[in-house]
Amino acid sequence: MVGVVSFLSTVPSLAISTRPHSAAPRYHPFNELIASCGTFCGDAYSADLIQRRQRSEFLSNIKGTLYTAIKANPDIIPSVLTLALNDAITHDKATKTGGANGSIRLSSEMSRPENKGLSAAFNLIEEAKKEIDSYSKDGPITYADLIQFAAQAATKATFLASAIRKCGGNEEKGNLLYTAYGSSGQWGLFDKQFGRTDAQEPDPEGRVPIWDEASVQEMKEKFRAVGFGPRQLAVMSAFLGPDQLETEKKLATDMEVAPWVQKYQRSRETVSQTDYEVDLITTLTKLSCMGQQINYEAYTYPVQKIELSKLKL
Repeated sequence: MVGVVSFLSTVPSLAISTRPHSAAPRYHPFNELIASCGTFCGDAYSADLIQRRQRSEFLSNIKGTLYTAIKANPDIIPSVLTLALNDAITHDKATKTGGANGSIRLSSEMSRPENKGLSAAFNLIEEAKKEIDSYSKDGPITYADLIQFAAQAATKATFLASAIRKCGGNEEKGNLLYTAYGSSGQWGLFDKQFGRTDAQEPDPEGRVPIWDEASVQEMKEKFRAVGFGPRQLAVMSAFLGPDQLETEKKLATDMEVAPWVQKYQRSRETVSQTDYEVDLITTLTKLSCMGQQINYEAYTYPVQKIELSKLKL
């Protein structure tokens, strides 16, 4: 009979001490190192938890501010989405320039033909920034972060509005529907990419098409240049101009893009629209990090130390 190989039998044998348990342990400097490391590691872990909480609370407040601003101005959603796309899609992998760096805020870039009509969306973000900076405890939020999180807020508002429509316009039922069937959990990675830096100069010209004038082939080439294909082009249709349905009508004339357009149109008709939401969130997450080295300690501030000597016991 062939013996059964257990997990433990694959582990190299360990020398086991036969010294009685009552024997005093030998001194070794390494023991002191372990002991001190325990205290240090514990402090580091606690500090990390505090920083994470700080960032989480700040981000939650940012989302609330942006959602309130966008909910009050729903007509501006297409422009907010295009603003985020145009800021990020300037990325050039070969030269490692451009990307989601907030450079679109600079007047010389905002005044370009491809950004015509986006100033109202940027003004809304500027107003939101004043409020956000007023409660930030570690300096102002970057435009690079704010523009991408505004796109997230606009996307979420669109998802929620769709759920409300499916409930006959009942907001309470729509909220419950989206809570039950929506894809909020898919935003986890997007939320972690928080700590972009602002560019101080405009990105090079000629990297962004005028979306509502560009041919489908031009759109495909631009998306391909940043590592996306027909699938991502189709799912980002709401970002490509003021009228999503008109954009999709144009995209559907291309044999490569048409199947994806139809897939997402069908998905949006379902209760959960899972395929559409998940693919859009995934694409926006990738897009919003282009050209960025994220500072995962941004927006944290020094932890107050408690002086035990001042405690009266």
